[in-house]
Amino acid sequence: MSLRFIGIDPQTGSGESPTVWVDEEHEELIFQGWRPSPELEAECAATEVPGHAKGIPEEEGVVRIPFRMVDMVREACDAAERRANVRRTA
Repeated sequence: MSLRFIGIDPQTGSGESPTVWVDEEHEELIFQGWRPSPELEAECAATEVPGHAKGIPEEEGVVRIPFRMVDMVREACDAAERRANVRRTA
């Protein structure tokens, strides 16, 4: 796996470290974050959006990362676009 570290929560404490990476081999963004509360996970699972069934598939999960990491997420997206020559769609 070719993980490129982008950043870690600047307010990380002992044992808590939301992190952002880019996996260049599999062309994926990787997020490490906090597990949701049962209530938040249930709300996500119950929300219907066009083209998406209710529920969370067994192989997927919900993670939370703080707003203060938005710049890191943006940097990861920029790195992914440069790497894969992805074009933005409006």
